[in-house]
Amino acid sequence: MIDTHTHLYSEQFNEDLAEVVERAKSQGVEKFFLPAIDSETHEKMLQLEAAYPNEMFAMMGLHPCSVQPDTWEQELALVKSYLDKRSFCAIGEIGIDLYWDKTTLDIQVQAFEQQIDWAIERDIPIVIHTRESFPETFEVLKRKKHPKLRGILHCFSGTLEDAQTAIDLGFLLGIGGVVTFKNGKIDRFLNEIPLENIVLETDSPYLAPVPHRGKRNESAYTSLVLGKLVDIYQKDFREIEEITTQNALRVFGMK
Repeated sequence: MIDTHTHLYSEQFNEDLAEVVERAKSQGVEKFFLPAIDSETHEKMLQLEAAYPNEMFAMMGLHPCSVQPDTWEQELALVKSYLDKRSFCAIGEIGIDLYWDKTTLDIQVQAFEQQIDWAIERDIPIVIHTRESFPETFEVLKRKKHPKLRGILHCFSGTLEDAQTAIDLGFLLGIGGVVTFKNGKIDRFLNEIPLENIVLETDSPYLAPVPHRGKRNESAYTSLVLGKLVDIYQKDFREIEEITTQNALRVFGMK
């Protein structure tokens, strides 16, 4: 299995990171993709990648919740400096979040568009964070449509129509703990989406799946997400594991 979205560099793992990684490996998780947030965590993320060079893969980007009026341009300049120094598996997580702050929509869109441009220039995928902002996110993606624009809509929690729009735009759906929630709703229609359009993720330490909901999430729980997909798709665990792993390797250019 591949956890396509995990913040293992979070301070919530400071005390037991090695054990967390070993638990994930014991469950069959072989690769971990690390989305960037902002300047407060970039170096910690890169140190983690360096400690596990064959298993951890860092992205670079500015999270929409870190797009703030006084600092966003400096933060973006820092992202650009990292991108110019070395290669990354993706630009992410980037996008639009209107749950916490609607007043920054204009600069969130500017930051999102700039980072999309950098991804197209470098021919690497993007990993999108969209919260209460599917119409705004899709508007940007349609405006920026390009043969090289591709990636993952992380933590997908939209409707079937949203899912099909994302797929039509060239994106995979990142499925995590939300699929196990009673009020998550995506389990009602997910079997209408071909498995070839799905990757697994945890978003740890956030959004732990049932039966750990409300507690710290970790990459070992990727197997619980996959277990729920077994119920939804009525397919064998190994078959879903193989398809979603190949999807992840393909989108990150590792096939």
